[in-house]
Amino acid sequence: MSTLSARSRVPALAGVSALSLLAAACGAAPEESGNGGSASGDFKPCMVSDSGGFDDRSFNQLSFEGLQKASEDAGLEPITVQSNSPTDYTPNLNNLVDQGCGLIVTVGFALADATKQAAEQNPDVNFAIVDDNSIELDNVKPLTYDMAQSAFLAGYAAASFSTTGVVGTFGGSQFPTVTIFMDGFADGVQYFNEQKNRDVRVIGWDVAAQNGSFTGGFEANEVAKNTAQGLIDQNADVIFPVGGPIYQSAAQAIRDTNRPVALIGADADVYVSDPTVADLVLTSVTKGLATSTEEVVTTAADGSFDNTPYVGTLENEGVGIAPFHDFESRVDPALQGELDAIRAGIVDGSIEVVSPSSPN
Repeated sequence: MSTLSARSRVPALAGVSALSLLAAACGAAPEESGNGGSASGDFKPCMVSDSGGFDDRSFNQLSFEGLQKASEDAGLEPITVQSNSPTDYTPNLNNLVDQGCGLIVTVGFALADATKQAAEQNPDVNFAIVDDNSIELDNVKPLTYDMAQSAFLAGYAAASFSTTGVVGTFGGSQFPTVTIFMDGFADGVQYFNEQKNRDVRVIGWDVAAQNGSFTGGFEANEVAKNTAQGLIDQNADVIFPVGGPIYQSAAQAIRDTNRPVALIGADADVYVSDPTVADLVLTSVTKGLATSTEEVVTTAADGSFDNTPYVGTLENEGVGIAPFHDFESRVDPALQGELDAIRAGIVDGSIEVVSPSSPN
């Protein structure tokens, strides 16, 4: 397998219904935990969402699922608090500290400042934070993911599938946790071009300049729909929206167009997490949020918490891409074998996938 040369870049960044969530409103006290005779004693696993909420069909929801699974296995009752806006982060964390939580998982880099402050003020409480590695404290474990690796595979698949020779991507906000997907995606398209002597074009993200199309937030709204429509109008027939629910707006734009356009999901396997768009989903770039959250909750409950950073990769299956599902009969029959070979090359280092936003 040939090696993809590294570039020097400027730094940048299964479904569960809302009814099943144990999320409390900001400041609301949950019922007393029932430990069911668990060896974990009165350990309380807790979680704070970011402003996207636990029913975002994305990273909040997946993290919640990991918390729930670990808690069920240990016979514990988790305490969860949903943030409706960034102003909720600090009071929600204080609320959980006051309730005697043994581990507090904060979901998303947006909670980094509030998490650091709470951890410094409460050294006897353990914390884990999703998508951030900026906090260096003994009681904080970072959970990060090298999404460039899995997005590289999706970019290659998108280029292989495209019949127009144009694929597009756009993000919610220009943060490293967003642009790392876009870097990998664009580099995967470039790798396809090098291997196949093709010229599939990426619109919406310029890797060298580290700029592109962003909606300014993570809401499914008219701005996100218009951004997706702009890519479609430039002849893109595969679209990769990165930023929680904005894929829903992209799906609306696709349904309004008069030609076939495929969607690539981010974080979750969107084919599974949101059946309303399943028929549009070519694949998804998946982040092992549920698995990593389950692991940190389990170890904390066992009394073996440590602050060693977790980095999800293709090698440890902390990142990946979903099956082609309904598109399986429509992709090149050789594509899956090529992706398997590329995956092996990334794992053994013969294919170098780099992004300025990749976790160390």
